[in-house]
Amino acid sequence: MSARFKQLSGHTLFWPLLTLALLLVANGIFNPGFLALQWREGHLYGNLIDIVNRAAPLILVSIGMTLVIAVRGLDISVGAVLAISATVAAWMIGGALVVDHGVTTAVTRLPMPVAIAGALGVALACGLWNGLLVVRAGMQPIIATLILMVAGRGLAQLIGGGQILTIYYPPYFYLGNGFLLGLPFTLFVVAAIYALTHVALNRTALGLFIRAIGVNPVASRVAGIRARLITIGLYMFCALMAGVAGLIVSSNVKSADANNAGQLLELDAILAVTLGGTLLTGGRFSLAGSVVGALIIQTLTSTIYSVGIPPQVNMVVKAMLVFAVMLLQSAEFRTTVRGWLVRTERRA
Repeated sequence: MSARFKQLSGHTLFWPLLTLALLLVANGIFNPGFLALQWREGHLYGNLIDIVNRAAPLILVSIGMTLVIAVRGLDISVGAVLAISATVAAWMIGGALVVDHGVTTAVTRLPMPVAIAGALGVALACGLWNGLLVVRAGMQPIIATLILMVAGRGLAQLIGGGQILTIYYPPYFYLGNGFLLGLPFTLFVVAAIYALTHVALNRTALGLFIRAIGVNPVASRVAGIRARLITIGLYMFCALMAGVAGLIVSSNVKSADANNAGQLLELDAILAVTLGGTLLTGGRFSLAGSVVGALIIQTLTSTIYSVGIPPQVNMVVKAMLVFAVMLLQSAEFRTTVRGWLVRTERRA
């Protein structure tokens, strides 16, 4: 039994999944009905659905962040990119309520597909900028992305004219508030992106190349891997995920707030990735682990609000949880604790 447990505990997903399960069980015990699901008006409702739905933007950003960290990079501009994407989409859709013969109609500045394409295109441009600064200019990733993190908010405010842009176009709301087959549409967006990314990493050589770059960038280039091109592409993919998250957030709240949208999202994404077992030193990564990490963070946030803990304590509790999970994931820490227990038993 001990050998079996040791084998299970060594798996990358064991401790994140155990943490998530314990959080859900604790909520079910102290908050009766927390795990209940209801079918109303053709839709599935419940706290579990709400957690996954609200975690969707963080999951998307964490997927992109995972691959950037896997090649020894870092992107702390994802929150600003989210704000830029949301603001661009809101500005391009525009939206005004026009009353004609007693009928109120929403009028857009540009067609919705054009607005979505424009927002994602700007996000890709942001990722290209970050990638070029890291690969071509030779900047440290945290410095390169810090530039866009600071300037991006200002750029988003310039696009929005310093105002919160309200969106009145109902079809756009479906992205963040719609339902498909009884489930939130955002879940299908996240599932599709995760599946495509998983296939690209495991059914092609891309996953092997990313691991090789993360382990030794110089050796990978000598071996013929186009490490610089792949790294730039990963920064673009990370920014694209932040752009999609921006569309979901702006659709959900029906507006774009350049100053507050995606605030501290980069920190939550890094926490989710590390909770999922991805090494910040590169080489080893887990997409599934990052998804679980994002769900842990969102579940913890929902728990804090549901039990009445002041919101300002949120970051402290989150840091304590991350500290505990990371210790449990550390093989060295578990070995030290195991040795201490053995010595204690012998003395007794």
